[in-house]
Amino acid sequence: MSRDGHFDAEIARDYDRLHGPAKPSDLDPMINLLVTLAGDGAALEFAIGTGRVALPLAARGVQVSGIEMSQPMVDRLREKPGGDAIDVKIGDMVAARKGSGYALVYLVYNTIDNLVTQSGQLACFTNAARHLAPGGRFLVETLVPPLRDLPRGQTERAFSHGHGHWGIDRFDLVTQRYTSTHFREDPQGIRRTTIPFRYAWPSELDLMALMAGLELEQRWAGWDRSPFTEDSRQHVSVWRKRQA
Repeated sequence: MSRDGHFDAEIARDYDRLHGPAKPSDLDPMINLLVTLAGDGAALEFAIGTGRVALPLAARGVQVSGIEMSQPMVDRLREKPGGDAIDVKIGDMVAARKGSGYALVYLVYNTIDNLVTQSGQLACFTNAARHLAPGGRFLVETLVPPLRDLPRGQTERAFSHGHGHWGIDRFDLVTQRYTSTHFREDPQGIRRTTIPFRYAWPSELDLMALMAGLELEQRWAGWDRSPFTEDSRQHVSVWRKRQA
């Protein structure tokens, strides 16, 4: 259920280089929306990782805390300017507690898919609701399952090729699980990593939210708040905790 075994010291060392924004301003639409949703309240990031979102959000004046399973990822956070000021709980985002009364809990970069069972994803929604104040919001950014790209009978999809990186997704349409395998070329040769995931449709996430006491408030196609349509490849969804 956790992400710990797939985010070890080797992955943490290269994580920002491989997955970070090309330039800090690329995160502006995300940070602007998170600031708006947090308002005058505090924010909690599930799977805070190396702090690539938490640190710029804190720099905008939001009080940010985090939950993270991987100690090596948090170690990288601590090495960054301002990293020592972020209060992080080491634990699984499906169960670990970090206080309560937050205005915003957020989970970005498809990380909900790191929970490879439906029960684990539901537990994540339930845990988010526990941390929120009445009226608080839970935000998730994730992909729309790209199954429409697969011809009938095919279960594999290449999502990256060239420039020293090749990637293949393999889908199990029965369990809704998939694996992403990355091949990366570096001076030592070709490095392969495979990470398991579970995809969920937006409507399935809405049902999980309802079971956790949250109601859908907004769904956009991206951080620019563009409309979500049948052609959207990802979504940024916001559920609000019911008032007491």
